[in-house]
Amino acid sequence: MEWIGAITAGIMAALGVWMMLDRHLMRVVLGIAVLGNAINLGVLTAGRFSGSQAAFTFAGQSAQDAANPLPQALVLTAIVIGFALFVFALSVLKRTHELHGDKDTDRVSQVTEQPAPDKDEEHAHPPAEEGKA
Repeated sequence: MEWIGAITAGIMAALGVWMMLDRHLMRVVLGIAVLGNAINLGVLTAGRFSGSQAAFTFAGQSAQDAANPLPQALVLTAIVIGFALFVFALSVLKRTHELHGDKDTDRVSQVTEQPAPDKDEEHAHPPAEEGKA
């Protein structure tokens, strides 16, 4: 069972990296989400999720083949953080589309690399008054 999880995590990681190398920003955001889920699955797989008993025991009992609770807790926390990151990335993507009208990385990079207008230069040289020579 761990082999299936490991192979699936590897395929998902490769797919996530492939999506992150695309020029379309939506695929980049989805690639980040897929890569995060692949890492979560890899951590869960490495934690041996095929235990025959629960991770907790009652007084006087011993757990011979218990599942490891630490990777499960870490993955649960990572799922929440990954979802928050995904929602934030979607909101940044929406704002980028509103400002630049395009979701292509080359176009957005070209627009953002233009120099900003300097407002200080406008205020440093006040217009000449008409009555003075």
